[in-house]
Order: sequence, then C-alpha cells, then structure tokens
Amino acid sequence: MAPNLHSRVVLHASTVCAMAYGYNALVGLSISDSINSQYGGHFQFLTIQGLAVACLTMLVGLLADFFPAVTVIRTAKRALFIVAMPTATMVSSIYWTLLLTSPHLIIHAAPAEALEAVMLPMRIDLCLHAVPCLALLTDFMVFERKYGRSVIVYTAPLLSLLYTVSYAWWVELCATHNGKFPYPFLTFNPFEVRVFIYAGVGALACVSFYALNALHPKSH
Repeated sequence: MAPNLHSRVVLHASTVCAMAYGYNALVGLSISDSINSQYGGHFQFLTIQGLAVACLTMLVGLLADFFPAVTVIRTAKRALFIVAMPTATMVSSIYWTLLLTSPHLIIHAAPAEALEAVMLPMRIDLCLHAVPCLALLTDFMVFERKYGRSVIVYTAPLLSLLYTVSYAWWVELCATHNGKFPYPFLTFNPFEVRVFIYAGVGALACVSFYALNALHPKSH
C-alpha cells in the first residue's frame, strides 16, 4: 500500500470509528432517553445531522481508497464534501464558542439543575463536535483537490440554501411537537429572529466553504 494511500485509509477509518464511538456513547447516556422520547429524537440536532453526513463522507472516502478506478465513488465523496465540510465547520465553531461563553444557550437544563450535570463527557464531546470538522478539513487540505468555479458559483450556494431551508423546516416541525427547540437559543427567540439565525448560519456555512476552498494549496 502506497504511503499516501495508507494515510488516507487511516484517516478515513479512524474518523469513522471515532464518530461512531461518540454517537454510540451519546445514546448510552441517561439524557438520551429524554431525547429519544421527543419528536425527531437525536436528529433534531444539527450536530447529529452533521455527524451523519460526515460519517457517510468518510465511508465513501474509504471506498474510494480501495476502489480508486471507480470514478463515481470519488464524485459522490466530493459532492458530499460540499455539505459535510461547511456543516461540520459551523457546528464546531458555534458549539465551542457558545460552550465556553454562554453554555445556557446550547444546553437544556431544568431550573434547579446545574449545567455541569447535563454536559457531555469531554471524550464524547470531542468525537461529536471536533473530530468531524478536524478530519474533514485535514482530508480536504491534504488529499482532495480544490473545487472549480462552477461549484463555487452554482453548486455550493444551491446546496447551502436547500440544506438551510430543510433543516429550518425540520427543526420548526419538531418544536411544534415537543414544545421546545433542541437548542435553547432557538427557544428563547421568536420566529422572526429564528429566520435570521437560520439565514445567517446558512450564509456563514457557504462563506466558510468559499474561504476554505480559497485557502486550499493550489499545487495539489
């Protein structure tokens, strides 16, 4: 196995294992019972949706490592990357910023319950909120080609818009059944403000994709 191929396989396989561990450990926690009883379960959370897309991207990447001649697999991976990388980047950026500065905005806790009691163990937190972003960025910058003009001008904005609208619709639907949003910062705000939040996060995700693509080494 060529050194470059060996590195890709290790990255893809280890990332899948870490993300799978994070999710399985999460659903084994006591707070998971409450989440599973709600409409949408864990898939109310953008974190879990992003984790699923990132995991699928890495699995497809692993297939591409072993079947490099099958171009459709690499094409599928690059298509998934357009959604997975900016989603993971936004999830990681927003989550860690709020966790360090305003944890009450992203963590639900009963009035008499300390936030520390419902915070995730760090090993799980890292697998859910850091590994997808770091692994996708590493994969893109080291092993992938940068995207061309047509993807930047047409595909990326379209996919960003479609995913933003679909998640906004989904999380609003879940809230009508559950009486609250998965993230307190959505629960605290009226619909008009939530629309601006959805639009802002979607726009930032698209801009982050542009920026990361621009930073990609040209001599790849």
